[in-house]
Amino acid sequence: MLHDEMDGASEILDPDDTVEWIPALRAFARSLTRNGEEADDLVQETLLKAIRHKDKFRKGTNLRGWLFTILRNSFYNGRVKTNREHPGDADCVSDKPWIAPTQEWTVRGNEVMAAVNRLPIHYREMFILVVMLGESYETSAEICNVAMGTVKSRVNRARAMIIEDLGDGEV
Repeated sequence: MLHDEMDGASEILDPDDTVEWIPALRAFARSLTRNGEEADDLVQETLLKAIRHKDKFRKGTNLRGWLFTILRNSFYNGRVKTNREHPGDADCVSDKPWIAPTQEWTVRGNEVMAAVNRLPIHYREMFILVVMLGESYETSAEICNVAMGTVKSRVNRARAMIIEDLGDGEV
């Protein structure tokens, strides 16, 4: 590749803009994987793919949506692969040490997150994208490759399921 071509490619995907979205990518990855280490690996894989395919991104388009789509597709591709493999007991308690929180707000927050984590994946990902990460319905529809009405419906159903799961009228 010529030097001029390389300069043009580096202008397509700005590293500073990409780094800005890492916290949101981590939050979305954690909601999908339910595991901090897996989430970090998923974000790293997403960023590597973004760098590898930077020539496919065009400046001025939705970088956040592009990165979230890569992350989501990587997650689902990884799940398909994982379902074919069964390396051992992933539910080993010894690698999950923690201390129970004592603050009431932490307990309530954990109850809400547990309810979110119990949602079916298609409801959970929409709820996380729209409600927790603040993505628009339109952007969420693009990320998940569904109609905007489907996004609205899933978010509404997810809210209702969480409220029912918590047993009260508040979230």
